Amino acid sequence: MNTLKVGNKAPNFESLDEQGNTVKLSDFKGKKLVVFFYPKANTPTCTVEACNLRDEYTVLQEQGYEILGVSADTAKKQSNFKKKFNFPYPLLADVDKTVINAFGVWGEKKFMGRTFDGIHRVTFVIDEEGVIVKVIDKVKAKIHAHQILE
Repeated sequence: MNTLKVGNKAPNFESLDEQGNTVKLSDFKGKKLVVFFYPKANTPTCTVEACNLRDEYTVLQEQGYEILGVSADTAKKQSNFKKKFNFPYPLLADVDKTVINAFGVWGEKKFMGRTFDGIHRVTFVIDEEGVIVKVIDKVKAKIHAHQILE
């Protein structure tokens, strides 16, 4: 796994969100962007993390941040997840893992004694110029917005 680091230029990605809209990095030029990668929609920790960002969305926006969630789930699963929990931000349905691989968050994981490949829970904070200024690789789902703001 070759995860991007602080100081790297964010990859110029293009992907579809939960509604089939094209979302590109360039859409956020001149804005601060939080891109959070999560393993799977509607799973316990992913839900807590995404709901924390939803609950603190106003605070994050007041600080100038836009938010994008990314997983390899289908648009339908992402749409259901968004509707069920009323997320105010887009969720990218990166089924082909283009964005996931561009940020380097796909790799070997261990869970309950099993080893497998999957998405690592990592968040990137990108500045107005498209440079990664913070990487959170030890995400604490219940206080994730606080981790972004500190």
